[in-house]
Amino acid sequence: MNPFQENVRAYIRAGYPILYVVSAEEERAIELTGQAIAEGDLARRKLYIWSVSRGLCGTDMKPLDPRTADPKRILPYLLDFKQPGVFVLEDFHFFLDDRYPAAALAIRQLRDIVVPFQASRKSLVLLSPVLKIPPELEKDITVLDLEMPTEEELAAVLDETAEQMKDNPRVEVNLEGDARERIVKALSGLTRVEAENALAKVIVTRSRLDPEDVDLLLAEKEQIIRKSGMLEFYSSPERFGSIGGLDQLKQWLRQRGKAFSEAARAFGLPSPRGLLLAGVPGCGKSLTAKAVAAEWRMPLLKFDLGKVFAGLVGASEENMRRALKMAEAVAPCILWIDEIEKGLAGSRGSQGDSGVSSRVFGTLLTWMEENQRQVFVVATANDIEGLPSELLRKGRFDEIFFVDLPTPQERATILAIHLTRHHRDYRDFDLARHAAATEGFSGAELEQAVISALYAAFAEGEDTRLEDRHLEKAIGETVPLSQSMGERITRMREEARKRWRLASTPPVEGEEGGAEVEMAEPPPVPKKPRRVFEV
Repeated sequence: MNPFQENVRAYIRAGYPILYVVSAEEERAIELTGQAIAEGDLARRKLYIWSVSRGLCGTDMKPLDPRTADPKRILPYLLDFKQPGVFVLEDFHFFLDDRYPAAALAIRQLRDIVVPFQASRKSLVLLSPVLKIPPELEKDITVLDLEMPTEEELAAVLDETAEQMKDNPRVEVNLEGDARERIVKALSGLTRVEAENALAKVIVTRSRLDPEDVDLLLAEKEQIIRKSGMLEFYSSPERFGSIGGLDQLKQWLRQRGKAFSEAARAFGLPSPRGLLLAGVPGCGKSLTAKAVAAEWRMPLLKFDLGKVFAGLVGASEENMRRALKMAEAVAPCILWIDEIEKGLAGSRGSQGDSGVSSRVFGTLLTWMEENQRQVFVVATANDIEGLPSELLRKGRFDEIFFVDLPTPQERATILAIHLTRHHRDYRDFDLARHAAATEGFSGAELEQAVISALYAAFAEGEDTRLEDRHLEKAIGETVPLSQSMGERITRMREEARKRWRLASTPPVEGEEGGAEVEMAEPPPVPKKPRRVFEV
């Protein structure tokens, strides 16, 4: 018996008259409720289901009285019902809304059944995907959330699907080794019906059930994210090979890549919680968030804190809770909060927004500390001074890294990555000289220098080769941020080196001039589209 069933059973035994179950999974909620009352002293209570389309029915879905389909008649009917029972009312929240003409009547009827139900072994369960409780009923209703299916439930769905396919010679089923666990992890966050549909889609599309098909399962999660409105699903081809340097950060992330598995739990490891990347703008913080999702093969959810404060007055806290709940539903996943200092700008003072920013910030902090789902938070920040001290203490993040301006060797590697991306052989260029000439450049500025050089070469003629002279000219015309905002960047770097862990290994003194390219893995190169011939 899961926690939801235990709560339902406890509340009904204690005589709670009205329960409100928040869930879009009607079939599963009714099934679990029926199982909760099927044993012991509650077995005498039968389960009944009501909807506006059918009226009151037994578990065989045969209407007891067609007239009960009228929402104004169902509550008086239940009040006079002689037998003990648990009555599930589907989507009754519509009739509690102020826009429904008879809402006042429905609210009064619900209040009228509270005391009689307490004394007659009858319980009412309002089942709805939307929580709608009028103020008049707040003291009489107990709210229960039906959590998403557990990994055990999803594993049962997978096993049932595999059992159905085992005699089909056209479908290959591979659940050996850690394959079963990987597929279940990919299904995590889907409802039972969504999981069944996702597995069916994989089988129909690829005629197999294999962990290599995780990408199709993640596509189903993307549908959930799109419908939420608070989070944005990112599908990025970036890998660690796209990042020049940051060797310490990459090593830290690689060590935690397998820490979400059951083997890690058995070893005694907790799930990684997240990290904060602070540093100079344009040095790879956002790129790292995209790359770690691809490396770990997890969905990447971008959380725009600005959307939390949009909408109706008083809705910001609910928007924050809804977004975090959605991230938990899709777990395991990466939750990327870009430029977090801007989203929390008002959290230090509540004069301008009646304390909304502080309350939203408090909700986020509490969730970060208490979250038990496998949601790895990657927060980025350009302005270290704008970060509240409560966010920086241990327990919120596993580690805080400072992403500094690239070293000479990292600059050479970054130039090589962008030259390769634009279909050039980096070995044809004097990267050591260009790395020395770009002291103080960020990764974004190096990328733009390569693009500017390509424009200059193309302007000379389509057959012109990109040469060192084009790069030299583009570099010479670039004014880096470390120069235009020199005092601020210098102060940030000096302060951060004392407080945070460095994402890159500092260059050895005396080796500043020798910049060699070190590419542990090739960067992803955009593929040229194949020409289609119609013969």
